[in-house]
Amino acid sequence: MPSVLIVDDEPNIRRMVGALLSAEGFEVRDAADGAAGVARAAELEPDAVLLDLMMPGELDGMATLRRLREILPDTPVVMMSGKAGLADAVKATKLGAFNFLEKPLSPEGVLLALSSAIELRRARREARALRAEVGLGGEMVGASPGMGRVRELIERVASTDARVLITGESGTGKELVAAAIHEASPRRERPFVRVNCAAIPRDLVESEMFGHEKGAFTGASERRIGRFELAHTGTLLLDEVGDLGQEAQAKLLRAIEAREIERVGGGKPIRVDVRIVAATNKDLARAVAEGQFREDLLFRLNVIPLPVPPLRERPDDVPLLVAHFSALHRARTGHPAPRWTEEAVALLTRYRWPGNVRELANVVERLAILHAGRDVTADDVRRVVAVGNADGAPPLPDPARLARPLSEMLDEYEKILISRALSVAGGNVAEAARRLRTDRPNLYRRMRRLGIGNGQGS
Repeated sequence: MPSVLIVDDEPNIRRMVGALLSAEGFEVRDAADGAAGVARAAELEPDAVLLDLMMPGELDGMATLRRLREILPDTPVVMMSGKAGLADAVKATKLGAFNFLEKPLSPEGVLLALSSAIELRRARREARALRAEVGLGGEMVGASPGMGRVRELIERVASTDARVLITGESGTGKELVAAAIHEASPRRERPFVRVNCAAIPRDLVESEMFGHEKGAFTGASERRIGRFELAHTGTLLLDEVGDLGQEAQAKLLRAIEAREIERVGGGKPIRVDVRIVAATNKDLARAVAEGQFREDLLFRLNVIPLPVPPLRERPDDVPLLVAHFSALHRARTGHPAPRWTEEAVALLTRYRWPGNVRELANVVERLAILHAGRDVTADDVRRVVAVGNADGAPPLPDPARLARPLSEMLDEYEKILISRALSVAGGNVAEAARRLRTDRPNLYRRMRRLGIGNGQGS
């Protein structure tokens, strides 16, 4: 349940707005002045704050806003006032206010402002989680010429608003490159919003991208702000953009060209200022030739192409990445780091890494857990990766054991293939199914039969 803090010196406002929000399912707290509001905010860390502009006491609304931005920079603040002019609204916005409501307040205006504010907070949390997921402090690791070219291109394009198309195999760190572009841009203090185009059901793509009005379709019980609006004045990462269907591609193209969107069920266009960064592991030129991707959309997205090299093309970065992920695991868990022997690191460097950096991160974490504070040897590495195979494929059964029944040997090899695909996909069953060119329900059935993981799903 989302939480809201109301800071207003008028008891009637606190009571009436609090009753409205409680009836809508919000957890409500209040404070009667700025100093109490700052203290309550620090204690509760609410999802959003409703703050009155004109308050007596040590801290008026503007001063309270400044303090809230200092202690809770990711918490959106919606200002309220019955006497404010345009200058006050502009000043509050410059200080970081999310929205400005005029009194007397309308229930619809309050609910819309808060739902938008809470969506923004959710997007900011996702952005932080994304940075944590792709590396310690968002750091790009690697001293190879390939990574040098990536850094150089990021530096050249980040200061512009040019659309960038990041290409590369799964697990190469395309999300991290997108985050680095945002962090180096003039929009760095504004939202960085990611939408995984491959994970959205096709009938919900428009709602996820552009939002919807209450009652726009069955199940639309409230207004929803889409990713384009959440990313307003910031950066929108269209991850796995090659997986969008034709209808969604057409609507995305219109949004990019017009620089405006329309919520599902809405009647008016909404202007958006968004920098588009797209990422894909597909060959979009081939998809265009096969009629699966719009050529005009590719032209719009591919203003600056930025290819990310696979890990097998930069083996010299493997030792640096091993140290990096080992340090990340230690910082996250507090467990002592393992000691990586030269032979172990050499074997990891020789491996082809079909799952790229993501697979390496999983392997390092597994070994760090199993050998905390101890040596990781070459034999330890061999137990988790098939280093002897140049292409990273699982080994065939030992010829000396071919006297066993064919069905038993096929099960063994199938288990190896599925386990390797899951490792490469970081445990994501949908991604593993895609790599094995099967559907997720079939893969779950095979996992249950072979006793891999929990085999749960549908």
